[in-house]
Amino acid sequence: MNTLKKATVYGLTVFSLLACKPGQDSTEQKIDALLSKMTLKEKIGQMNQLTGLGLAEDMQGAIRNGEIGSILNELDLATTNKLQHIAVEESRLGIPLIFARDVIHGFKTIFPIPLGQAASWNPQVAENGARVAALEASSVGIRWTFAPMIDISRDPRWGRIAESCGEDPYLTSIMGNAMIKGFQGDTLSSPTSIAACAKHFAAYGASESGKDYNTTWIPELQLRELYLPPFKAAVDAGAATFMCSFNDINGVPSSGSTFLNRQILRDEWKYDGLLVSDWGSIQQMIPHGFCADLKEAGEKAAIAGVDMDMMSYAYINHLEELIKEKKVDEKLIDESVRNILRLKFRLGLFDNPYIKEGAPSAFYLDSSLQQAKEAAIESAVLLKNNLQTLPLNSSVKSVAVVGPLADAPADQVGTWCFDAEPEHCVTPLTAIQQECENKIRVIAEPGLTYSRDKSEAGIDKAVAAARQADVILFFAGEEAVLSGEARCRADISLPGKQTEMLRALKATGKPVVLVIMAGRPLTIPEEVDMADAVLYTFHSGTMAGPAISDLLFGKAVPSGKLPVTLPRIVGQVPIYYAHKNTGRPASNITLIDDIEVGAKQTSIGFTSYHLDAGDSPLFPFGYGLSYTTFTYGDCQLSAGDIKPGDVLTVACDVTNSGSYDAQEVVQLYIRDKVGSLVRPVKELKGFKKVMIKAGETQKVEFTLTSDDLAYWNADMQQRAEIGDFTVWIAPDSQSGVGADFKLTN
Repeated sequence: MNTLKKATVYGLTVFSLLACKPGQDSTEQKIDALLSKMTLKEKIGQMNQLTGLGLAEDMQGAIRNGEIGSILNELDLATTNKLQHIAVEESRLGIPLIFARDVIHGFKTIFPIPLGQAASWNPQVAENGARVAALEASSVGIRWTFAPMIDISRDPRWGRIAESCGEDPYLTSIMGNAMIKGFQGDTLSSPTSIAACAKHFAAYGASESGKDYNTTWIPELQLRELYLPPFKAAVDAGAATFMCSFNDINGVPSSGSTFLNRQILRDEWKYDGLLVSDWGSIQQMIPHGFCADLKEAGEKAAIAGVDMDMMSYAYINHLEELIKEKKVDEKLIDESVRNILRLKFRLGLFDNPYIKEGAPSAFYLDSSLQQAKEAAIESAVLLKNNLQTLPLNSSVKSVAVVGPLADAPADQVGTWCFDAEPEHCVTPLTAIQQECENKIRVIAEPGLTYSRDKSEAGIDKAVAAARQADVILFFAGEEAVLSGEARCRADISLPGKQTEMLRALKATGKPVVLVIMAGRPLTIPEEVDMADAVLYTFHSGTMAGPAISDLLFGKAVPSGKLPVTLPRIVGQVPIYYAHKNTGRPASNITLIDDIEVGAKQTSIGFTSYHLDAGDSPLFPFGYGLSYTTFTYGDCQLSAGDIKPGDVLTVACDVTNSGSYDAQEVVQLYIRDKVGSLVRPVKELKGFKKVMIKAGETQKVEFTLTSDDLAYWNADMQQRAEIGDFTVWIAPDSQSGVGADFKLTN
């Protein structure tokens, strides 16, 4: 019989098996041995996660009694080691704790928000950001983060779109997997690796009206086709943990869904990681109306397979009683505890539970700051550049730096940065002053003190400053607090008096460069019309200032592309590129102001569009300009027909026909022209970000197989159907000339 031996080596408690069953994984044997020694209370204790910041003294007894499995939000290294010492040296079984924290897009060195990282269309940017976050967070004992958020987000009203990778499942899967790789490193047991958490499982981005915690109604086909692929990709990428979503799907909250958590996650995908509730989401099944009280909530969550209860106290208070009443089978508890212990072994916590104190700081390393700057550069999207307003050239002798986001260090980092230190941020104003020192006069006048400022008192000062300058640099957007969790907006235009200020600046006749710093897509059609150039940067983190300055003055070339559609007005929402064509696609569009007075009801036709917005977005998914120009050749196919198992090569010559060496995101889209179910007009199936020198032509190739053409059909099977397809290689989702091919038997 296996036994678990506890010993102290160099001050660390380690466990080793005296014997192993032939053919059985050693970690699973260790779990078996440990589980066989646990009382029911100790098992339930492992399933209990509580917040620790400021409550460490109150937790010591519970830790000693084996009543806590994980602690959130404890950042003091000495306290972390002290609590871990109690768990390892003073509890009966010596099971270490996992210390967790929301480290979403940086710990101290803050990278662009995830939506901004997705705008880079560069997985290495996402991986680098997560790796830096892991290095910094693990240095204070954090070994588990609740990221990446891989919810498909097609409603910019939703505040948490900032945490997402946008509207497309393919792009989200690629970027999410890169974040997982960055957080978890080459091996999860490394002291500098932290467990990633794929969230929110599932379909949180579909919340009605773009409101947080809201309901969803999603056919299973759509769930599998759109919302689940990034999570399946996360399983395949080795994501150590998953998190339940707050929303209900078709009347069942995710924390109580056996369909999601058992049938799909465990049975279909064979996932053996840890599934944690979101903060209080088990308790919140009561206001949902799904459970009468906390006891019933704990019962349903345990039966649904939620391994760990984050801050609901449902398991610790009620599971023992529920098992005695035979409402919950103890075998389910054993399964959950196995998943929890498995993570602790994989993290190496049994061998190395403590964090070395007094080590050199891992914060703000030069390499980390440089990577954060590069990420901010690649995440910026150039939306407009009339008459080559950008980059600013040697003829510019003075610039007016205006707007509420020009010098707002706490806002440029964006949402969900609990540990950001604004004093370490370099703002656009600071970076521009450094760039222009002794060369170009910088006239700084904010005009508005914050994004929601409705006072016009300072606008005249900004206009006066603008009149003295050759170019106006207007930094507009949202404060960080206006996006993120529970920061949903029904009106997603520029808040406050920013548009009024832009009108006044435009009236000076000086060129206006509009730099948007925001946590979501904003509706800015009038602002785009007024500006000579528009650079959309989202919230870009610690090094936003130097990155933007380099872009404005031509030291860097924009290469970002939109990961989400920008609507003209909020009434178009939801608007996304992969829509269905309808039986009457938009044509002969007549807008509301062009309808003649007294026109007959039939005078403007009957097709699908909005009278006041038309049928197109302000800017489509995948869109982004450069300081150079790229010319795409014809789409070249290796064959006109393919069969299942064949590989189709799709290629295109892309020429840099401008004067700057630059990166271009080359995108691959397909359309299944006729299906047993109506298919989207386009679907992203690949992309490559390539550096092309001025005057150079590169052949960019992709491959497609029948697996890439498959979709979930009415029989709930994922398969490709024979028929006609179109494929595009293009710079965005609305451009390019397609080529046709067939899938045959």
